[in-house]
Amino acid sequence: MNALAATTRNFRHACRLINVDQKLEMSLLIPFREIKVECSIPMDDGSLVSYIGFRVQHDNSRGPMKGGIRYHPKVNLDEVNALAQLMTWKTAVMDLPYGGAKGGIACTPKNLTKSELERMTRVFTQKLQDLIGTNIDVPAPDMGTNSQTMAWILDEYSKFHGYSPACVTGKPLELGGSLGRESATGYGVVISTEALLNEHGKSIKDSTFVIQGFGNVGSWAARMIHEKGGKIVALSDITGAIKNPNGIDIVELFKHRETGGDLSDFNGGETMDPDELLFQQCDVLIPCALGGVITSGNADDIKAQFIIEAANHPTDPEADEVLYNKGVIILPDIYANAGGVTVSYFEWVQNIQGFMWEEKVVNKFLIQYMRQAFRDIKDMCHTHNCSLRMGAFALGVERVARATILRGWEA
Repeated sequence: MNALAATTRNFRHACRLINVDQKLEMSLLIPFREIKVECSIPMDDGSLVSYIGFRVQHDNSRGPMKGGIRYHPKVNLDEVNALAQLMTWKTAVMDLPYGGAKGGIACTPKNLTKSELERMTRVFTQKLQDLIGTNIDVPAPDMGTNSQTMAWILDEYSKFHGYSPACVTGKPLELGGSLGRESATGYGVVISTEALLNEHGKSIKDSTFVIQGFGNVGSWAARMIHEKGGKIVALSDITGAIKNPNGIDIVELFKHRETGGDLSDFNGGETMDPDELLFQQCDVLIPCALGGVITSGNADDIKAQFIIEAANHPTDPEADEVLYNKGVIILPDIYANAGGVTVSYFEWVQNIQGFMWEEKVVNKFLIQYMRQAFRDIKDMCHTHNCSLRMGAFALGVERVARATILRGWEA
């Protein structure tokens, strides 16, 4: 099941759970606006190439729309729609004054030079500049984009609207980016993991972990879990996978990577088939890579007691059912990986205030928001006797539905 179908299915189940009117349900599901643009740019060799860009603005009942921009060859309207909808529920779960959006360009970033990426980004921004902004829709980095991409968007947008640092988040610090933003998603994963384990009388220090993906999110999560005494027994990235039943030394692994080494040639563990990573014995499995990796075909082979969804949509609905029946507890993506958008909100607030916070202040508020959201999800689970995923979706949908009604929606 693709991401859009899975997200829509979870949304509809949540609507049944909290008795949302069918007409309101349809209204909440339909995106506020879908944008498709052509981005034609001159390449460094003088040729002209066109790329297709998308921006889906799903809902703005609770505030400006918010969501990343990804550069990836598989970007398409269905995927962007699913992720925009997911952002609506995610920001509501975290009780942020935002709606949901998502965007992207179908391209292969590694095949483009820096100057080509800049030209493409600026053309994309020109096509969107009257439909995004501080109080309308605030983009952020995603797969294939970074703080430099946001700097180009800020600069191009400001040519039309004046200097507007709050028009994007995830910027370089020198242009109004927030301290703590780079580590935010990984830190949020760790805070949410702690909350879940504590609920079951466990702790990070006493648990074993398997982490799929060692990019920004996975590497920060691994670093913090290691610092808290957790034992990471298996780990993978695009170069391969390793395992060590005695625990992988994450500090040494970072040193190895800083000298240009790959995970696959790190001597602190035994190499293994990356396809077997999900099925290693552990207490906590954290998928941090692409979506759809846990399916009905492999869910039975998973041995973890807890799954923390650091990636977007790593678990298909059919697999969700299999794992639920097995007693595996899943912390859903719309909560577990929400640390990034939460600190993006803090960045937006700082930009509007014109007053930047110390990193300890950012982290203090991140802990506060993550812990409160977990309590709110648990309350919803107790009220409706449902899984954490349905509790989170029900919480998000209820908040958006309530805001929609209060603003004057009529059946």
